[in-house]
Amino acid sequence: MRFGVAGALAVLVGVMTGGGALAHDVAQAQSQHDEIIERLTAHFEPGAIIGEPGLVDCTLSGGTETTCVSITVGKYPTGYDVGPWCPRNIADGPELSGIWLDQGVVYDADGAFIANLATFYDDDTWQLYDPATGDIKVTDTRETCAAAARPDVDPDLYNHCVECEITYLPDDFTITVVIPVEPVKASEPAPLGGPGAGLAFNGVRLDKPAPLDAILSAHTLAPFDDCGGHVNLNAGYHIHAVTDCLKEVAVEDGHAPMLGIAMDGYALFAELDANGREPQGLDACRGHHNDVLGYHYHVADPGQNQILGCLTGEFGCSFHGESRYCDATRQPR
Repeated sequence: MRFGVAGALAVLVGVMTGGGALAHDVAQAQSQHDEIIERLTAHFEPGAIIGEPGLVDCTLSGGTETTCVSITVGKYPTGYDVGPWCPRNIADGPELSGIWLDQGVVYDADGAFIANLATFYDDDTWQLYDPATGDIKVTDTRETCAAAARPDVDPDLYNHCVECEITYLPDDFTITVVIPVEPVKASEPAPLGGPGAGLAFNGVRLDKPAPLDAILSAHTLAPFDDCGGHVNLNAGYHIHAVTDCLKEVAVEDGHAPMLGIAMDGYALFAELDANGREPQGLDACRGHHNDVLGYHYHVADPGQNQILGCLTGEFGCSFHGESRYCDATRQPR
């Protein structure tokens, strides 16, 4: 069993001239198309994909022109509810709060954590709550979310807990990812850029590392929910840390379960196998090869704020809306 986007199947379409031959080859091409799409979508949660996936011509990040699969997903992941993120009072416990990642450790971003930020970061400037009431300052409107969740945080929103509700997104909000059917090894590994790490079978994007230094420099905290995700008004809901919320596709022999597909077409698996062990011999991108699965990735521990270290293959595109055109050489990195 080998996992690319669609079981490492190639797209082989040869159309001959002539009436009967043409009809036969068109039918054969459609059958191959349907087989690739069926193998791919069989792993996704019902409702995770918007519309019908399609096979499209694409140009990958290294300039390779090939065939990709285009998948559009909506604003909600399937299989779990998003949030919460910011607690509203320093008395609020973990059940009303999200998580925070720091130096490889996952912390509950609950009221007690927020009350202790000045000590945690050894900086008396931290003051996200009213000392008299214990109420936490939260970006609780779309406008304040937009003003705080950007590189140049509005100074009026320093010392706030930043959250953006998924309801702030339009009802028809979608993200489209375009991923090569057959992975193409890159000349050198590439850091995770705009397209991120990949797509989970829940229909949620696995993103590049969150800009923690930029967040902390404004004395803001932007917690993730317990599933490692939060909302950006441009990128929608996306994940920076894989916890235990994603759909898992079981693999034989105790191997870690499959979670989704990387942006370069290689398969993404959980960090740990059935015995709770991380595989040996992972490269800098967190990939390795075995005789059954071929080359594939294992996601990082959630505290790392880095789902993958890099991508070893040429990657495709990720963008707003449902356009299926992809030239990854033109996308921002």
